[in-house]
Amino acid sequence: MFDIGILGMGRMGRGIAEAYAFAGKRVLMIDVKPRNEPDRQKLYTEARKEIADDLVFLAGLGIGLEAEQEEALGLITMCGREEAEGRIGGIPLFYEGVPETREAKDELFTWACQHAAPDAVMASTSSTMAVDDLASMGTNPERFVNAHWLNPAMLMPLVEVARGTQSSDAAVTTLVSSLEWIGKSPVVMKNSPGYIIPRIQALAMNEAARLVEEGVASVEDVDKAIRLGFGIRYAVLGMIEFIDFGGNDILYYASDYLSKNIDERRYKAPNSVVENMKSGRNGMRDGAGFYDWDGIDVASYRAKRLGAFVALLSALDLTPKRRT
Repeated sequence: MFDIGILGMGRMGRGIAEAYAFAGKRVLMIDVKPRNEPDRQKLYTEARKEIADDLVFLAGLGIGLEAEQEEALGLITMCGREEAEGRIGGIPLFYEGVPETREAKDELFTWACQHAAPDAVMASTSSTMAVDDLASMGTNPERFVNAHWLNPAMLMPLVEVARGTQSSDAAVTTLVSSLEWIGKSPVVMKNSPGYIIPRIQALAMNEAARLVEEGVASVEDVDKAIRLGFGIRYAVLGMIEFIDFGGNDILYYASDYLSKNIDERRYKAPNSVVENMKSGRNGMRDGAGFYDWDGIDVASYRAKRLGAFVALLSALDLTPKRRT
C-alpha cells in the first residue's frame, strides 16, 4: 500500500517524492510516458540517483542522517503506467506533474481517474491551468485541487493550495493535512492566475530589472539591497503584517509619491489601502488595519518579532558589531 502517488517523473515529481519519503511516507512514482524497457530503466536509474545525491547533500548540511537517507530511498517505488494500473486503487492522494499542455494533462487524468479510487484526491502542480479546467478532464470534479510547490520542493516549507469552484472541503482537507504531516506550511486560496508568491515575485523582479535598466544602481547593489533590506525583513514579518507594523499611511503616501514621479498605474495604491487611510485604520498604532490589533499586547508582539529578526541576523552574521 502506498501513501502518495506521483504522476510523472520530472524534476517537480522527484522533489515531491523526496519530501514525502524523507518524512516516512511510501511513494509510488509513475512514469506516464510510453517507453521501451531499456529507456524506462535508464529513467529510473537517473531519478533514483538524483534523489539519492540530493539526500546525501542535505545530510552533509545536517538534515537527516546517512541511514535515514537510505531508508527514505527505500520508500520510493517506480513503475510504468501499465504496472501502476493494479497498484493505485488504494492511494488517497496523487500529485500530477506532467508538461503544461492540455493534451498531456487531459489524457493523464482520464487514465488516472479510471484506475484510482473515486474519492482519491487529484492535486495538479500546474502553475498556469485553472483547477476548474483540470477538473473537467476526469471524473468527480470535487476531488481536484492545485498544489503549487516552490523549488527546491524538499526544502521550501510553503505550498500554495488552490481550490476550484467545485473542489470539496474533504479534498482540500486531505491535501492540507498530508502536507502538514510532512512538515510543510500550506496556504489555501481560491484559484487565481499566478497564485500568491509568483504574483508578488513577478512585480518585484520586474522592478529590480527596471532599476538596473534605468541606471539607478548596479546589478550587484540592487541584489545586495534585496538580500539585506527587502528579503530579510519579510522572513520575519508578512508583507500585509508589515503594512500594519509600519503604518498604512506610510504606504499610502509612498504610493502617491511614486505614482506621481515614476508611473501612475504601476504605483497606484489599491482600494483597500485608500479605504484604510480614510477610515483611520492605519495598523498597529490605531488598533486596526488589515489585522485587528484590539486586545493585542503590542509590546510583547514587538519583542517576539524583533527577537526572531535578531536570531535571523545572528544566523547570517549580520548583527551590529561594536568596534573598540
